[in-house]
Amino acid sequence: MKIQPMNSLIGEMRAVARGEIAAPADAAAPSVESAEALLRLLTPDNRRLLRTIRDCKPQSVAALARLTNRAGPNLLRTLNKLEAFGLLEMRMVARRRVPTATAVTLRLEIDPYTMADRIEATPIHG
Repeated sequence: MKIQPMNSLIGEMRAVARGEIAAPADAAAPSVESAEALLRLLTPDNRRLLRTIRDCKPQSVAALARLTNRAGPNLLRTLNKLEAFGLLEMRMVARRRVPTATAVTLRLEIDPYTMADRIEATPIHG
């Protein structure tokens, strides 16, 4: 996961599309605009949701909704955000979307003097 302001990301994507630069090695990695954006997403409710996905391994979004007592549309919106940040993956299994946890821990390194903050995600193996 990388931290990159949106205007920088758009500029980079345009330069790659024009052939001015090669795509960076981490181009496929999820990116966030700031460390604050990630911290805003990791609310206590969303952390409980991620823990439920990791520990209970629900086999559908409907099963996860029952486990968490969350409304389907709101749950899907949250799952999409968590997936965009690379914290989970939505897999298709027999026409069902199955949420799967992808990160064990996140390590945030904040440089108080520059905007060169870094986020390192430790993936779940196996």
